[in-house]
Amino acid sequence: MGFLDHSTNNIIVDAVLTDAGRRALARNNNDFKIAQFAFGDDEVDYDIIKQYGRTVGKEKIEKNTPIMEALTAGSLALKHKLVGASNEFATHFPLLTLAAQNSTDLSTDGVTFTRGDNTNRTKNITINLAAASGTPEVEEDFLDSSFRVELNNLFLTISGNSADIIFPDNISIHEVVARAGDASVAQTANFTLELKEMTDTNFALYSNTGGSIITTFVKVTGINSGLSKSFKVTINKNAT
Repeated sequence: MGFLDHSTNNIIVDAVLTDAGRRALARNNNDFKIAQFAFGDDEVDYDIIKQYGRTVGKEKIEKNTPIMEALTAGSLALKHKLVGASNEFATHFPLLTLAAQNSTDLSTDGVTFTRGDNTNRTKNITINLAAASGTPEVEEDFLDSSFRVELNNLFLTISGNSADIIFPDNISIHEVVARAGDASVAQTANFTLELKEMTDTNFALYSNTGGSIITTFVKVTGINSGLSKSFKVTINKNAT
């Protein structure tokens, strides 16, 4: 859905169903009901506020920001969803961190799989949500009840966790339930990332120019906080 400004006093809404929504509607079994919606600000460049200040910057954003048409690809729409909080005095967002089983910071190092290494086909991933150092406790509205994990279904899956949906571009969405953390961690969750079997033909099709590795990414988003982090996954062709 997109708001189109035609320089009138009217708000024009461009709304389309995603591919998943069209499939649900096509089933024609009366289970297609729009129960919720979300807004996003993918098009907004907030550096304009830094450059011109709140008053002038806001006016420039409203008048000059190009608005994208509504997208039918659910995996591409609303990359940056807006988040609401009941406490109008909330001043700080929490921090979202991702780590592998050896406590490696995934935001910098990522994880690596190797085809043919059947002893190392899974990676345990930990998600932590915590208040930043020197800030108040995490607002209740920002405590994530679960996390949304997006990955390429051609190469990866989550052990014991079926995808909620698989988009036509092979991006699958999984929900990972959160629980209360310990000490300074407000919420935490774990999932096991698993490498899928693939033929030599498929590996050659999606690998880099040299044919030695496939590079893909996994994105984790908090359901309530809206915070997101991505990490790189490297798949080597063969074990050495």
